[in-house]
Amino acid sequence: MESPIVMSVIGPDRPGLVELIASTVKAAGGNWLESRMCNLGGQFAGILRVRAAEGRREELLAAVAALESKGLSVVVKDGNAVDAGDCHEVATVEIVGNDRPGIVSQISNAFAKRGVNVEELSTECRSAPMTGEPLFEARARVCIPADCKLSDLRDDLELIAADLMVDVSFGSD
Repeated sequence: MESPIVMSVIGPDRPGLVELIASTVKAAGGNWLESRMCNLGGQFAGILRVRAAEGRREELLAAVAALESKGLSVVVKDGNAVDAGDCHEVATVEIVGNDRPGIVSQISNAFAKRGVNVEELSTECRSAPMTGEPLFEARARVCIPADCKLSDLRDDLELIAADLMVDVSFGSD
């Protein structure tokens, strides 16, 4: 088997896009390994990892590049694993609070200064049930290094704003 390929695909959302990508990968001898896809602001946004059959890597690369002619922007990178550092423990961090500009920057800064690697992050703004005010929610799967004290990380996150609630749970998702 060839080494994995990671690609992002972005374009105006419409029915059939996932099928278009899947059939393109399959026809070029690719195997779909994992993906994350969603509609953001009317745009289809996806990231996926595929593996080419032996000797068919160039064919797969050409096939996915041809998706550009179907109105999709495609970026392809090698999917070889890179060591992200010392991962002592995996944690899920959930944050909920009143929305305001800069909150993602502040949260990511708290992670970075403790050497925490963000493996997956999803954020959302929605109306709070009782007040209708904008409510920010984030869920991050993070890799905590051995030298990071979880209590210090929690304190850093809670200092970002008094109105944030932070919940940290351990284990794999």
